[in-house]
Amino acid sequence: MRIRLFYNKSVHENAAYYYELAKESREKIIGLLKAMEETKKEMNEAAKPEKRDVRVKKTKEWHEKFHSAFTSGGKLMIGGRSAQQNDQLVSKHMEDGDLFFHADIQGGAVFVLKGGAQASEEEMPEAAQMAASFSNAWKNGNASVDVYAVEKKQLTKNMSGGFVPAGAFAILGERRWFRATKLIMRIGLGEKGIQLVPECSKIRLKDELMLVPALSGKDKGALAKSLAKRFSLHPDDFLELLPNGKTKTLEPSAKR
Repeated sequence: MRIRLFYNKSVHENAAYYYELAKESREKIIGLLKAMEETKKEMNEAAKPEKRDVRVKKTKEWHEKFHSAFTSGGKLMIGGRSAQQNDQLVSKHMEDGDLFFHADIQGGAVFVLKGGAQASEEEMPEAAQMAASFSNAWKNGNASVDVYAVEKKQLTKNMSGGFVPAGAFAILGERRWFRATKLIMRIGLGEKGIQLVPECSKIRLKDELMLVPALSGKDKGALAKSLAKRFSLHPDDFLELLPNGKTKTLEPSAKR
């Protein structure tokens, strides 16, 4: 190893020069090692497979292909998502002892309250509120609508001198009325995940919000995205739960 000495510098000055030179070299080596380590980390991160949200499809109950919920007393309420499902509910799933609910407005879901003949006075308004909320009254931004209930034997598709379209029924005899039923629902976390229940239900939900129809509210897609962020779920989990039309959300303490 050769060392160059400067004749115009003293021995101490030559030593100090090489000390500083060695110090600078050490710092450069340390910096180079750090840079290499950072580059190695970045390369390892880039090599990792991209994380993707994997949605595990849960097994659905038969009634979940319809609008569905349970009363405070545990009775099943099922509603049609289309005219065809309205017909299917009555023809395949409605039995004697069940009750048929429909809002007194053109356009809306048929709701069947299973075991409705034995339902309590508290449960029937819950089914009425479901029928009200999944009717065109929600699209119209109405605050309330009349709802009626009848038995299966009062429903017919045969009407003299008229045509009963798909999803609709002619009603025979007297109806039980639930006047001025409010259009207001609650959504939150229940025992089986996210749940939508009538506002008058006694079922308790965590972190719940009130939903009301409002022409100035969010459309169904935008509301689903907003709720997905609040509850850390996928928007699709809400799309099949929500009524059609624009909706405004309220905290429970701010009921209109």
